[in-house]
Amino acid sequence: MRVLETVGGPEDLKKLTDQQLTDLAAEIRDVLVETVSRTGGHLGPNLGMVEITLAMHRVFDSPRDRLVFDVGHQAYVHKLVTGRAPRFDTLRQQGGLSGYPSQTESEHDIIENSHASTALSYADGLAKAYRLNKEDRHVVALIGDGGLTGGMAWEALNNIAAAKDLKLVIIVNDNGRSYSDTVGGLATHLTSLRTNPRYEKVLDLIKKNLGRTPYVGPPMYEVLHGIKKGLKDMLAPQGMFEDLGLKYVGPVAGHDREAMEDALRSAKAFGGPVIVHAVTKKGFGYLAAEQDEEDNFHQIRPANKPRGWTDVFSDELVKIGHRRPDVVAVTAAMLHPTGLARFADEFPDRTFDVGIAEQHAVTSAAGLAMGGLHPVVAIYATFLNRAFDQVLMDVALHKCGVTFALDRAGVTGDDGPSHNGMWDMSILQVVPGLRLAAPRDGKRVQELLNEAVEVEDAPTVLRYSKGEVCPDIEAIDRIGQLDVLKRTGNDVLLVGIGAMAATAMDVADRLEAHGFGVTVVDPRWVKPVAPELVALAADFKLVVTVEDNGRAGGCGSMIAQAVRDAGIETPIRDFGIPQEFLQHAKRPVVLQEIGLTGQELAREITELLSEHHGDALDTPDPAGDRPGNA
Repeated sequence: MRVLETVGGPEDLKKLTDQQLTDLAAEIRDVLVETVSRTGGHLGPNLGMVEITLAMHRVFDSPRDRLVFDVGHQAYVHKLVTGRAPRFDTLRQQGGLSGYPSQTESEHDIIENSHASTALSYADGLAKAYRLNKEDRHVVALIGDGGLTGGMAWEALNNIAAAKDLKLVIIVNDNGRSYSDTVGGLATHLTSLRTNPRYEKVLDLIKKNLGRTPYVGPPMYEVLHGIKKGLKDMLAPQGMFEDLGLKYVGPVAGHDREAMEDALRSAKAFGGPVIVHAVTKKGFGYLAAEQDEEDNFHQIRPANKPRGWTDVFSDELVKIGHRRPDVVAVTAAMLHPTGLARFADEFPDRTFDVGIAEQHAVTSAAGLAMGGLHPVVAIYATFLNRAFDQVLMDVALHKCGVTFALDRAGVTGDDGPSHNGMWDMSILQVVPGLRLAAPRDGKRVQELLNEAVEVEDAPTVLRYSKGEVCPDIEAIDRIGQLDVLKRTGNDVLLVGIGAMAATAMDVADRLEAHGFGVTVVDPRWVKPVAPELVALAADFKLVVTVEDNGRAGGCGSMIAQAVRDAGIETPIRDFGIPQEFLQHAKRPVVLQEIGLTGQELAREITELLSEHHGDALDTPDPAGDRPGNA
């Protein structure tokens, strides 16, 4: 029997011998490689977390002591030793285990978090709550060195340091590559410790030599020992933490379980906030991951991945870069995932990776624009939420020509609720002057990106989906900026937004089979609402909008408002993502579940059109809980 099969929870780890623990670590790495290679997910970070996780659970008592994982990329080992090993082969599959910590899965998970630099704030609040409630519980926050490049983490550290009696242990997992190469001054500081001797070794050498000199030696050593803090600041990173008032332990060899346990026991016994600095290697124990130059197998992707939306954006931006020397690229530690790596290879001096700091990325882009450049900020749609204030007040207010390329917009699927890019078109609707484009296919990504970078007096946004790019759908006509994709009659005006244009075409075919005349249009630019689209609405019995975004405040809502403002009485039905957190599954499965498929939409629209005289079109839908209408 494998050791892992005997581990039903953290308490079982405390009964194992050193040899069993060594065997368990090897078994866990085998399970990680075998499972994640098949299901997809975050392999490299978890290979590097095996010994740290075992040490955390052997020293602390989860779930009474709360373990908080920043981002959650590093929580697979935690899942395996907290009773979820038998189901680990369901990772990221529909109905299976989430790719992140999840409250619904286990009492050992308290937050489901895949947005970086937040764990310390959660931990701060938890520890303060336990102190006020007089509960004898510890909080352990695990954050990667990349997570410390986010400003929110330092805001939390500033508050944590002021609370001297919090039972809070912070483990900094320093692998130099929390995603890609970690960037910034902190990363440089941490890297320097790998190439410098520890200050204790320097002091030991001085003490040994001076101790041989009678009378003068010992007093001289005491003087030198008095400048220990200066030596610390020069040779190790604890100075910056201790300057905040935080106790520092380390650096500790993160793949040495016994050393990690010793460090964590010392931190636990201290009684106040402590930083434990663990040095690890991403992908440790799996040679292919250790040697992967891009990101140490941060996330496993299909070997023969089809050409995707990101690939189209990447190639076109390079072409623009050759033509426009003023175009620069900005990313928040996502150079490869957002498709900027090719641009960086071609134009390294024009590419800026600011670390996991979306707010800074956006305002820095505003500064670049003020300096005469045109920045393209490539970021996941879900992560733009974090920088909304900067888009509004730092970019739009100053009429800066900044283009935002929002990757993985709409339903992303198996990454779970925090990664669905279903909020961007809603929150961006309120930004004055901002122009928002939603390309329906690869050719429109190229067209609209080129149009976006020509705008120099306002922010522009290009949002596109995850995965394989849709086949090109050519327009049969153009009305203003609208592309007419199909025209067979004036019963229904179908507005297909972005990737949902292909679904709208499917709906149109199904409606035509029932004898309805349908016109399908793609607005291309969905904000502001085109006056041609508003005028066109007057010619139809029903207008239907379909978008890969939340319905609340989305494009359908804005189109309906514009039509009402124009005094046009044509009824409108908007279909989109219901305002709920969608559970992980493949994108097609999620779309099926929420009713955003050609078959389901055609059925609902047919019912609407079949209402006598269309009177019911102006009344609320009695089936308000229908998929896609929630």
